[in-house]
Amino acid sequence: MPAANTEGEILTIKEVAEYLKVTERTIYRLAGAKKIPAFKVGGTWRFSRADIDEWIRRQSGEQSDDHTGKQG
Repeated sequence: MPAANTEGEILTIKEVAEYLKVTERTIYRLAGAKKIPAFKVGGTWRFSRADIDEWIRRQSGEQSDDHTGKQG
């Protein structure tokens, strides 16, 4: 599969863990809690690379929003 054409790519737990540089257990936990975009195929978790990339962008935006303009 060409590296440039990743939009429709489907990843496994292991691949997402490697991509995000976390443990597989962390990905299982996030997927089970619906905190990361995921779906099951035949009882195993799968992830759209495009959805993961968008999730990363949203996480980055939320973190920066939490630290700007709020007084407590």
